[in-house]
Amino acid sequence: MAQHFPSWVYTWYAVFLLPFAFRKDLHEMSDQTIGAAVSDYDAIGGGPAVSAVVNDFYERVLGDPQLAPYFEGVDMPRLKRHQVLLVTQVLGGPNNYDGRQLDEAHKGLGIDHDDFTAVAGHLTASMRDAGVPEDVIRRAIAVVASTEPDIVKAGSP
Repeated sequence: MAQHFPSWVYTWYAVFLLPFAFRKDLHEMSDQTIGAAVSDYDAIGGGPAVSAVVNDFYERVLGDPQLAPYFEGVDMPRLKRHQVLLVTQVLGGPNNYDGRQLDEAHKGLGIDHDDFTAVAGHLTASMRDAGVPEDVIRRAIAVVASTEPDIVKAGSP
């Protein structure tokens, strides 16, 4: 059984609401503001932005005498690819990371707290220099900080 409304309701709907149903600009705005939360990954510019940050990050790390020895003999293009996928995931982008677990990847490297802190500092600086908003940096570094027990523990002989 259909519900019937007074005729003024239909008139009000036809005059005030129906015209908005066909306005494309309002649909686009509602997609942006109502149901579509933007990930940090999308907010910073997606894949190209992440790649730029990762490239800058490794320039800093490889130029750091404290950290550079960890990367001797490492296949850097492969490592950068994994890092881009990992950072993408951390920022809420596609989950395509296919590398080893962090504890396994860092096992036996002898990474200590100071090394870990230096790496996090380089990542922060790379993100900041790329114009990543501070709130996104804080969230990303919080995730990185949460991995310290796996990486430092795994690095102990």
